Amino acid sequence: MAAADGGMYRREKAVALRGSCSALYNNLSVLPRRPQALAYFAAVRGGTVHLAAWCVLPARALLVLTSQKGIQMYESDGSIMVYWHALDAVDPPPAQAVFARGIAAAGGRFVCVGTSSGLVLVFDVPGKGTNITLSEVLEEHCEAITDIAAELSDSPAGAADLVTADDVGTLCVWRAGEAFALLTRIPAFGCTCSSVKLWKGVIAAGYGNGQIRLYEAATGVLRAQVHAHARWIYALDLAPLSGKLLSGAEDSFVHVWQLGLDPDTGDVEIEHCHSECVTDTQICGARFCDPEGSSFAVTGYDLSEIIRYAQV
Repeated sequence: MAAADGGMYRREKAVALRGSCSALYNNLSVLPRRPQALAYFAAVRGGTVHLAAWCVLPARALLVLTSQKGIQMYESDGSIMVYWHALDAVDPPPAQAVFARGIAAAGGRFVCVGTSSGLVLVFDVPGKGTNITLSEVLEEHCEAITDIAAELSDSPAGAADLVTADDVGTLCVWRAGEAFALLTRIPAFGCTCSSVKLWKGVIAAGYGNGQIRLYEAATGVLRAQVHAHARWIYALDLAPLSGKLLSGAEDSFVHVWQLGLDPDTGDVEIEHCHSECVTDTQICGARFCDPEGSSFAVTGYDLSEIIRYAQV
């Protein structure tokens, strides 16, 4: 595919890891550090940890870890644990794992975490201190949560600002607040939704069949569909300031796309900008390293480094 106006990227110096990353969806989290132009990286390798993600709220940033045993929240540098929530595995079905998966900051003061039973736990996080409370449990999903995303740019009051996805591909769209409100439900079509993002009222969802689908968050209407990868998509990311979309999959490819909204018709547009192939690697994590999308990082199963790319 020819590159569009999104620009070309070149490979930069990699970040070495002590071992390879686990083959988990969305297995990379990045916390940009301004104004130093640095970034913190987190990826999961073995053990019982299932996901690591930074949740950036207006007053603070937390590092959130999920595992078979529970949910841990730390200060952003990992130095102090400020909260622990146990996952109560009361007589789970035979051979069914109990875990938490899918993490997002929403509504300015909440951290949402998905579980293997389909519940979404909503934690109310104060501006400082350890008085974090479980304020609500969302019960719309019947299958394990795969990913959760929140609106990263400013959205109108009352607009959709949270989307949750599950193993069968169902998406639920919410408005965060004192009581979370379900706005619309996008039905499954027989394929897992492994990764989801939300930008300017548009949902970008990646699926096990390699498709990226773009939905209107307010109505659930499908606005665009791209056969983006030959294999299962493991990660999506969005650069909120530019509308760039990053996708990584089992097919060893990572693509950069440009999303847009036609000002005259309101149509959702997607254009391919750039591709990179990480040879013989099952990509399991891909994240932009800054809000503009001028650099990104990639992790892969059995790959003992985080590969970095920067715009030329």
